[in-house]
Amino acid sequence: MEIYEELVARGLIAQVTDEKEIRDMINAGKATFYIGFDCTADSLTAGHFMALTLMKRLQMAGNRPIALIGGGTTMIGDPSGRTDMRKMLTREDIDHNAQCFKRQMESFIEFGEGKAQMVNNADWLLGLNYVELLREVGACFSVNNMLRAECYKQRMERGLSFLEFNYMIMQSYDFYYLYQHYGCNMQFGGNDQWSNMLGGTELIRRKLGRDAHAMTITLLTDSQGNKMGKTAGNAVWLDPNKTSPYDFYQYWRNVGDADVMKCIKMLTFLPLDEIAEMETWKDSDLNRAKEILAFELTKLVHGEEEANRAQQSARALFGGGDSGEMPTVELAESDLRDGAADIMSLLVLSGLCPSKSDARRNIQQGGVIAGDEKVTDIGLTFTAEKLRAGVVLRRGKKSFKKVILK
Repeated sequence: MEIYEELVARGLIAQVTDEKEIRDMINAGKATFYIGFDCTADSLTAGHFMALTLMKRLQMAGNRPIALIGGGTTMIGDPSGRTDMRKMLTREDIDHNAQCFKRQMESFIEFGEGKAQMVNNADWLLGLNYVELLREVGACFSVNNMLRAECYKQRMERGLSFLEFNYMIMQSYDFYYLYQHYGCNMQFGGNDQWSNMLGGTELIRRKLGRDAHAMTITLLTDSQGNKMGKTAGNAVWLDPNKTSPYDFYQYWRNVGDADVMKCIKMLTFLPLDEIAEMETWKDSDLNRAKEILAFELTKLVHGEEEANRAQQSARALFGGGDSGEMPTVELAESDLRDGAADIMSLLVLSGLCPSKSDARRNIQQGGVIAGDEKVTDIGLTFTAEKLRAGVVLRRGKKSFKKVILK
C-alpha cells in the first residue's frame, strides 16, 4: 500500500483540493508540504500528535516537511474553535515558546540539509508594510466569503475582533510566501482550518496563475483530534516536566473503548494488518489494546525505557503491587500540622485537586482512594510515619499520585 492510500486507510484525510495530483505527488515522494504550529504555550500537547506523526509518515515516504512556527500569527491569534479572543502574548514569550517547540519536534522529524526545515513566519510577517499588504493581498479576499467561513461564523454572535479577522489573510500569506521561497506545494492542517487554508491556495492561484501547483489537505481533527490532549480540563503536554511519562501513559491507557482503535490507527506506526486483527478484539481485550496504544505513544515521545517504566508502574498499581515509578510528590515537614496531614490538604498538595472545596466534593462523592481504601471521612489524617512510607492517592479512575514525606 502506498503512503496516500495508507493515510486514507488510517482515517486521517478529511478534505482535499486536487486528490489525483496530491496522491501522485505524495506517493512519488515529491511533495514539499508545511504544517503550522502557533506558539501559544511552551510545550506541544497530545493534541499535536496527529500533525507530528503525519509529518513523520510523509518524511519516511520521501516527502519533505516544513514545520512552520507561528511566531507572527501567534501575535494575532487564530479564532478557529474559540468562543473568545486568545490571550495576547509578548514577543519574548512567543520566541521562548518557539524554541521549546523546536526541541520537541526534533524527536519526531529529521531536520537538516535536504531533509525537513523549520521556519518561523515572524521572519516575513512582522516586516510587512500594512498598506502594501492590503494592495497585494487584500484585493484577493472577499469579505462576504470570509464571513461565511466556519471559523468566523461561530464567533460573530459573541464578537470577533478586527485583529482576529486578519488571521485568515496572514495564514494565507504564509502559504503564498512558502510557495515562492521554499518550493512548498502542499499544506496540511486540521479540518477546522479548511477555510483559512483554501484562502492560501486561492491566493497563490490568483497571484501566480490558475495552473500553480498549490494543494490543500485537511485532517480529521474535528472529532477525536479535538479531544486529544485534554483531560479533566488540563492539557496533556509532551514536555515531561509538565506531564510526566507515567501520566502521559495513563492518559492514553484510559481512552474510551469507542476511541482506542481509532487512536491506534491514526497515531501509531503499527502495521495496518496487525491493527485489522486488533479491531476484532472485544471486552477485556480492549484493555490490552489500550496498553498497546499507551506504550507506543509514550515510546514515541519519551523513549522506550520510559514507556517500559510507565507500563510496569501502571500494571503494578492496578494489580495492587508497588507503585514503582508513579509520579511522586515530596512533602516537607512544614506541610504537616502537629506531625500529621489531613486528606484534603494532601489532595491539594499532590495536585490531584485544585482546592480543598474540590477535594471535599470528591471525597463526598466517593471518588477518592488512599492506598486500597475508599476515603469517606473528610477529616482523615496521616501521621508523619505513615507519610514517610508513602501513600498512594487516587482521584477517580485516571488520576494517581504518591505522596511521601522526606
